[in-house]
Amino acid sequence: MAHVTFIHGIGNKPAADQLHNIWLRSLAAGLDGINLGSEGITSSMVYWADVLYPEPDTNIAAYETLEANTPKEVDADAHTRPPLPATVDEAAFISGIAFKMGGTLAAAQAIEAMPTNRQLDGLPYERIPLPWPLKKAFMETFLRDVHHYLFNVEFSPRPGVIYKVQDEIRQRFLNVLASGSGKSGLHIVVSHSMGTVIAYDCLKRLPETREIDGIMTIGSPLGLDEIEDKLRPEWSRADGYPYKKVKGDWINVFDRLDPVAGFDPFLSNDFQFGGKARVEDVEVTNSGAWRHAIVKYLRAPALRGALGLLLQL
Repeated sequence: MAHVTFIHGIGNKPAADQLHNIWLRSLAAGLDGINLGSEGITSSMVYWADVLYPEPDTNIAAYETLEANTPKEVDADAHTRPPLPATVDEAAFISGIAFKMGGTLAAAQAIEAMPTNRQLDGLPYERIPLPWPLKKAFMETFLRDVHHYLFNVEFSPRPGVIYKVQDEIRQRFLNVLASGSGKSGLHIVVSHSMGTVIAYDCLKRLPETREIDGIMTIGSPLGLDEIEDKLRPEWSRADGYPYKKVKGDWINVFDRLDPVAGFDPFLSNDFQFGGKARVEDVEVTNSGAWRHAIVKYLRAPALRGALGLLLQL
């Protein structure tokens, strides 16, 4: 029996079981959906939102919508603020990513503002650019979450609880991965957004991480130089593939207008194995102005086809 370990991305989320079910329903939706349960495939979710947020979001419907009208629908939290750098290294990290993501957000907005057929004058545009407050909330959320993980910040999301962010999330990933690895059959990791950074960090840099049979990264920021620099010395461009822990394939799925992946969506050139490309990059086109949402990615036929290959369906 195969097993899939999911790991979510930035921003606050519903409770762990609810979020897990959202991913399963999104993947199964439609005529070409993959219903893991019906296929006899078990799954689990690496949940870490509570490490950075005081309580789960109760608006479940917002995470399954294909619209993008509120911060939670763009993987953001309206109350998050960008981190205050304590060192020159942190300041360079934050400013570098902010500059690149600001550019991809602006580029995505410019493209989304175009009508699908410019000759049809007078007709409303099908795609509406996100208003600035939503983009601002997203960027601040991304910067805070990824910074606190990569710099292992000590953080208290609520009174009486203090985490070393990277240490805590790494241990959760190791624990969930170990429980899934105890099952017979294939074990595949499916990661989204910052979850791709966490999965890669553990698979490449922690010797105690259990082996898996394949990995899928979705809407990944791993192509950003600032993030790659924080994964050294274990990471290098010519030897970035986590071959000691990933026995099979790595498939990377992206939308060019996804602001998290859009600056450098191709990972095959940055995570090579012995100086040769090993990652398979798969492009999809999500709908609407916000392309980063996991519920959109999980509905993409190309993603489902690639996941079916990993699971040998």
